[in-house]
Order: sequence, then C-alpha cells, then structure tokens
Amino acid sequence: MLDLKKIRERPDRFKEGLRKRGRDPRAIDDVLELDQRRRALLAEIERLRAEQNRANDEIPRLTGAARQARIDEMRRLAPRLKELEADLERFESQLDLLLRALPNQPHDDVPPGKDESENVVIREWGTPPTFEFPPQDHVELGTRLGILDFERGAKASGSRFYYLRGTGVQLEMALARLAIDLLVREGGFTLLETPMLVRTGVITAAWGGVSFDPQQTYKVEDDDLALIATSEQSVAAYHMDETLERAALPLRYGGISWCFRREAGSYGRDVRGLYRVHQFFKIEMFSLVQPERSADEHEYLVELEERYVQSLGLPYRVVERCGGDLGQANARGYDVETWMPGRGGYSETHSCSDAADFQARRLGIRFREGPRGASEFVHTLNGTLTAPGRMLIAILENGQQADGSVRLPEALVPYMGGRIELRVA
Repeated sequence: MLDLKKIRERPDRFKEGLRKRGRDPRAIDDVLELDQRRRALLAEIERLRAEQNRANDEIPRLTGAARQARIDEMRRLAPRLKELEADLERFESQLDLLLRALPNQPHDDVPPGKDESENVVIREWGTPPTFEFPPQDHVELGTRLGILDFERGAKASGSRFYYLRGTGVQLEMALARLAIDLLVREGGFTLLETPMLVRTGVITAAWGGVSFDPQQTYKVEDDDLALIATSEQSVAAYHMDETLERAALPLRYGGISWCFRREAGSYGRDVRGLYRVHQFFKIEMFSLVQPERSADEHEYLVELEERYVQSLGLPYRVVERCGGDLGQANARGYDVETWMPGRGGYSETHSCSDAADFQARRLGIRFREGPRGASEFVHTLNGTLTAPGRMLIAILENGQQADGSVRLPEALVPYMGGRIELRVA
C-alpha cells in the first residue's frame, strides 16, 4: 500500500508512476478528493466533540433555564455527531479500498513500456548452442526418456498437470539441492518450509490489489484460505505485525514450497509442457532490509540467481521489467531469462523484485533502533533461486545430443549419484 502522506505531497509523481504502468492517473485524483472530504469531515467531528467536552464542563456549573438549554443543545448535537461518525467510517473504508487498488510506485529508473516486449536487456551470459541435427523440445525429450508423462497427468488432474518419473524426480531434487547448498554456503539465509495454504488477506497483502485474483488463485471453499502462488506470499507473512530491531536486519529467508496457479488466460506456446503449469516446486529468496539497503539487496539477489544459472552452464540474459510489465506490488524488477531452444529464444526462469515498503505497510512489518526508537516500515525483496520445472526445460533442450541422450550440467553430477547423462533405458 502506498503512503497517503507522500501522495498528498507529490501527486504528480504518483500520477506519472501510473502512466508508466499504463494505468489511468486519475486514480490519484480520486484518492485525493476522497481524502479531502474525509479530512473536512474529521475536522467537523473534532469541532463537535470539543463542543461536547466544553458543555460537559459547563453544565454542572449552570442552573435553571440556562442549564436546561445547554442540555437540550447537547441532546440535538449527539445524533448529528453519531451520523457524522458513521459517514467518516464509510469514507475511511472507501479511501482504504482506493489505496489498496493502487499499484506500487515504480522506481524512477524503471523504463517505460506497455508489456514484456519492451523490457530492457541489461546483460547476457553464455552462447546458445547450435545443433547439427533437428533439436527436440523438452516435451518430446522428456517423454522419450521416460521422465515426463503429460498424458497420464491430464487423465488424473486435467490439462497442464503431469507426472515426473524416475531420474526426472532425481533431477528436480538435484536442482533444489544445488540451490539450497548455494544459500547455505552464502550464509545469512534461513531456510523455511512454508504453509501452502494462507489467509486470502495475506495473498493480497503480498501481491497487491483489493482482493485476490480468482483467475490466478485457487480458493478453498468455505474457508478464508487459498493456495499460495509462490512462497513469497507465506514468507512475507512470517513477521506480520512485528517490529524488528534494526540490528537484526537484513533478514534473509529461503522459502521452500509447492506453488499453485490457475493461469487462466494463458495460451499459445506457454501452455505446452512445463513452462506454465498449475502446480510446481520452487525455492524463493526473501529479504527484509532497511530502506537505504534496498537497492544493494536487489542487486545481490540477482547476482545469486545468475550464479545459480552460470553453475549449470546455461546461456541467459538479465532484463529490467518495464512499467507495463511490473507486478502490482513491485517498485522495480529484473528477470533472468534462460535460453530455451524449443521456445526459440530466451524465456523467464527467475524473477527478482524490490517491493520497497509496499508489502510491509499492508502486513504491519516495521523496524526501529532500540526499544525507544521511532519505527518505520522495512523494505521487502524477493527473487526466485530455482523453479526446477523451468530449469528442466533448459537442461533437457540445451543438453540434448545427436544420439538422443541429454548431457547433464557438471554441477548436478554429484547430486545425481555420478550420472553424467540421461538415456532411454
């Protein structure tokens, strides 16, 4: 949620932020108009309450007709005050909804653009492979190797579900172990196996909006619970309604969970194979930092993502997301896009976002210097360290050989019991 005081002070800046996202800047005018009405109403209520207090002091000292007149005056004032207080409650509720509907303010350096096609490439690493044979995509490779079964997955659960089999399961676990070991070696990260069901308010607090998106989120009927789309949502709630000590920051977590997304509206190449499925495993980095460390922490998390992909020897590029591609809660975001021959180019395997104090305001996460220090909201950041399903795409497609085998990245060999390749049994 945005800071209303800052919106009052610099409305044009927030309007420009909405324009950068491709949103209607008049939403800021709506907020300010309702806020002005609310503040005028609050001033009138405070005036009437002060009048009540004065009357309460005066009436015991009055007698006769003067006393009765003052009592009658207060009797007329009481229902009016009650009516205004009900109006104030309604205005505050409406204002809260308007503020919750606003996305995070983009960082000044976020490039303009309408969608992901206008994201800006920052750097590239590695060279995409060339093949002297017709390459296959991961669906064909995984099916032939006997590690992916989409047909039976669809029979059991519907489209975009699958069974991972045999060495495919080992490979997924190897990718997860490689990520966990990186966090452990790096130090400073606490691993969290998170709840996969959280309150719906936690989801909107983490991802923005007035209510969670039923097009993306699986809701549990008859309960105020929903399946998480990423462990970012449940890790974000870990320190909800807490005030942390400045000396304890940064706090870094590695959230481990299954994730669930409805992915309504997806189409085309995104719905083939593993790229956009309804259930997937992920290890997510999440940091809580002082505001002045936010930018440095963002770069640090991206660096860890790059180190992970580099250890697998996979070509990738880093792009900065433009205003139109930023998530609702993000002030700035990078994607790591890994080369996927079957998709004919680079595709997102990692995201990394700085939410500034947007999530912390909704979740009530503050920090302070000592027990008597003034408190302020932390900044939160998150980044994918691995989504093994998407990494499987890149590993199978980039590592395929002319004889139908798939060469495994050297970094995974110790986790695969010394296996250096996948072959048809």
